[in-house]
Amino acid sequence: MTKTLMLTTAACFALLAPIAQAQSLGDLAWSDTTPFDAAMTQQDDFTIVGSEELMGLKAMNDDGTIKAIIEIPAGTSAKWEVSKDDPKAVYWELKDDKPRVINYLGYPANYGSIPGTALPKELGGDGDPLDVIVLGQAVPRGTVADVRVIGVLKMLDGGEQDDKLIAVLAKESPFAHIESMAQLDAEFAGVSQIIDLWFASYKGPDGGMEGKGFEDADTARSVLEAAAANFEAAR
Repeated sequence: MTKTLMLTTAACFALLAPIAQAQSLGDLAWSDTTPFDAAMTQQDDFTIVGSEELMGLKAMNDDGTIKAIIEIPAGTSAKWEVSKDDPKAVYWELKDDKPRVINYLGYPANYGSIPGTALPKELGGDGDPLDVIVLGQAVPRGTVADVRVIGVLKMLDGGEQDDKLIAVLAKESPFAHIESMAQLDAEFAGVSQIIDLWFASYKGPDGGMEGKGFEDADTARSVLEAAAANFEAAR
C-alpha cells in the first residue's frame, strides 16, 4: 500500500468513526443524528424539552401566518409528537414498548401540530391538536415555525376522520409564496399527489388510511378557526 493510499484510508476511517459509534434505536440507524431546534434541550434519547409550554402558544400570528410545531422533519421516519404529559416536551412515541418507526419511505414533508387548537369529533376532529404537513426544506425537530395554510387533505383513518392541514414555510423556502392548492399544483407538479399517496400508503395496504381528496385554503382556515375557538373554550 502506498503512503498516499494509507493516508487516504486513515482519513476515511476518521470520518466514519462517529457514524460507527452512533446508536441504533428502534431499528432506525443513526436516529440520534436528526437535528433538533436550538431552543430545545435533549433530555434523553427519546425526549427533547424547551422552556415554554408548546400547546399554550397561540395558533395564529398577527400577519395571517400560523405557528406549527415540527415533530417530524422531512425525510425522517421516527414518529415523534408533542407530549401530553409535559407541555414543554416533544417525545418519541412508543408502540408495543418500542420507539415507533414508520415502515415506509421517510415523511415527504415536515409534519407536526398546531398549538392552541383542539378539534372535537362533532366538528370532524379527534380531540387532539390539528395535524399539519409543512412543505419546504427539512426543519429541525421541535422548531416552532411560521407557516401559511394553503389547504387540507381529507382523510379517513380506520373509518374515522383524520384530516391534515397543508401548509408551506412562510419564509426562506421555494414554497413560501404559495397561497393555494391550485397554485401549488400549477407550480410544483406532482407534490399534492405525492402527499396524498404517501399518507394513504404509509401504514401499509391494510392500515386503514383512505384519502378523500383536497380542499382549499378557505376550508382549511375555517377548520383552524373552529379548532382554536374550541381550544380556548375548553381552557
